[in-house]
Amino acid sequence: MESSGHVNSQVTDTRLVEERRGQVLRAAVKLFSERGYYTTTIQQIAKEAGVSIGLIYQYFGDKDDVLFLSLKLVLESYEKEIPLRLEGIEHPVERLCMAVWAYCMIVDRLRDATVLAYRSTKSLRADRRALIKDDEIRTNRMLEGCLRACIAGGYMREVNEHMLVYQYVMFCHAWALKNWAFEKKMSVSKYVDEGIKLLVEPFLTAKGKTALASVRLGTGDFKHEKRPARRVSKARAKV
Repeated sequence: MESSGHVNSQVTDTRLVEERRGQVLRAAVKLFSERGYYTTTIQQIAKEAGVSIGLIYQYFGDKDDVLFLSLKLVLESYEKEIPLRLEGIEHPVERLCMAVWAYCMIVDRLRDATVLAYRSTKSLRADRRALIKDDEIRTNRMLEGCLRACIAGGYMREVNEHMLVYQYVMFCHAWALKNWAFEKKMSVSKYVDEGIKLLVEPFLTAKGKTALASVRLGTGDFKHEKRPARRVSKARAKV
């Protein structure tokens, strides 16, 4: 018996399946976000993607398959890309800040899909809604791990980790959900910088604030990803 997360394809060429599904999913995310899931038809998706209706049914069983993979696309991006952005970063405060930074940057790239996840997850079959929730929980655990390391290292005071992590998640998603308001006032890097001031800095201990100051110097207040040699050094990590 196939799992609820499996999506049948009549095509067996893995590369071609990935390519064609990506083409259809990009069109579907755009239309689902603009028009809503229920009012968008397979015919409209095919037209937007520049393919035939028959081709879509070679790679998807039905519209629920299209929505499910659209939502999986954005959630898997968080799960795969955030750890990549944290490679080589050792200091707990820097890891937490850069995890939030990476999350926001992915949301910025996938704004429509992020909005779609809020609007349309409830439209999935119940078993698939559960899978989407599991994907979100795995990303949250990465953030919890960063937060817990800050507390364990004495860089942050004791907090309700579960609640604070969800504040980080909602903050990152809000860049897409309320982008019409935020982008008129600030860039995404400025948004991250202001978020760190609100959601990280107030909970830091004295040595945590010292570490954050070094992170800010290295990132130019979160204006770029690749930091120059000035990072939170092991010597300063012991402050």
